[in-house]
Amino acid sequence: MSQKKIFLVFVAISTVSLLLHHGGHWSWTFEAFHLGCSALRSHPAPGLKPKHTNVAFLKTHKTASTTMQNLLFRFAERNNLTVALPVQACSHQFCYPRSFTSHFVHPHTLPPNIITSHMRFSKAELQRLMPNDTIYVTILREPSSMFESLFSYYNQYCQSFKRVPNGSLEAFLVEPWRYYRPEEKDSMYARNTLTFDLGGDKDRPATDVVYARAFVAEVERVFSLVMIAEYFDESLVLLRHLLSWDLDDILYVKLNMRTPSSKRSLTPGLPAKIRAWNSLDARLYDHFNASLWRQLSALGPACVAREVRLLRQAQERLMRSCFGGRMPLLRSAAQIKNKDLRPWQPSGKVDIVGYDLPINLSNGFSSQAQELCLKLIMPEVQYTRVLLRSQSLRYRRGFQLRPPQHPLQQPVRSVMPRHPQVHHIQPLHAVPGPASGTGSTSTSQPAAGNQGPITKLGSKSSQTQTS
Repeated sequence: MSQKKIFLVFVAISTVSLLLHHGGHWSWTFEAFHLGCSALRSHPAPGLKPKHTNVAFLKTHKTASTTMQNLLFRFAERNNLTVALPVQACSHQFCYPRSFTSHFVHPHTLPPNIITSHMRFSKAELQRLMPNDTIYVTILREPSSMFESLFSYYNQYCQSFKRVPNGSLEAFLVEPWRYYRPEEKDSMYARNTLTFDLGGDKDRPATDVVYARAFVAEVERVFSLVMIAEYFDESLVLLRHLLSWDLDDILYVKLNMRTPSSKRSLTPGLPAKIRAWNSLDARLYDHFNASLWRQLSALGPACVAREVRLLRQAQERLMRSCFGGRMPLLRSAAQIKNKDLRPWQPSGKVDIVGYDLPINLSNGFSSQAQELCLKLIMPEVQYTRVLLRSQSLRYRRGFQLRPPQHPLQQPVRSVMPRHPQVHHIQPLHAVPGPASGTGSTSTSQPAAGNQGPITKLGSKSSQTQTS
């Protein structure tokens, strides 16, 4: 047999052996390439683009942002990254609703790779804090459903809601200015909350179209991806491509959800009134919802649909592994035995549900697998506390190990395990106070003249700045 034939036989045998050895992974990868998708990796491979690890996620209110935050916390721990966390005086948020400043960041969480706790956005302050190659991401939600959630969730904190007779959303929307006070504490929950979170002027008149267009354009310049809560999985597909992440990195369980009895059905006409009252938020949502679908179209509908399906299948396997072969049941806080898993309750009128792990989880599970399952369903306040404790311990250990001549040497970090999947996942985002989150282009140019200053994200507004 000629040397050429011997070489070809050797290559064929090697290829078959490789495919048999990596059967599961290759089947997913080939399925993705068949559709023109990038490889759905579960482990790094030579020559592939490395994962992007410097991310600033603006956590907006009542938008599934708590679920996204949990995803980012777990990614940081698995990949030995530092998460910027608030100083204890700020609780689990960066002293919201004050405009963000780096002084709100706990010194034991510096320098950060990821930041994801609630803040009022300040572009200048974040750019001063984060690495130069940081990718900025946020998430929006349809204004009418979001406002109903805000009205229900914050009715005991926001005076604009508390003074409404019988807690009636309908009554508020008939005469919003009768109850709303722009300068009042927590007024940001009662009007254009997304705009406020993004650093804009929540009380800018709806007739000021120039400001609205310029503000949307500025958001588009700063944020590489604006996710949409109603299309969370599709948004995660775009995030995965943007950051060169794996399927394992975007698995999640929905967190911070209300019971059906805590939700109100919107009567006909209310959505239109809500959008009119929150006109800036409505403009933001409409623009970036359209932008999301343009990006998904560019990626390829078939590719996106396939990735979403693979994501949901892997997610179901992970949850069944964590919950004893069954899908998890939502439980009230009183039913959850592990206090580290009890979600914070905003008031007696709203029930926030969570999850509890099976008592026999330790049977046949490694400690790493148990930790994964625990972190997957851990509420925001508790996870923030746990993460700050671990990063502070790491900081102190690293400080003790630092030689005097190298004061800026980075501390040794512990790494949270990748999803051991509890079986292997097949390849393919302090003191409790009001929490948030539930359990996506064309660029407009700012108008000439004096519009520049008012379109800067995070610039202070004389009407809305709160101390």
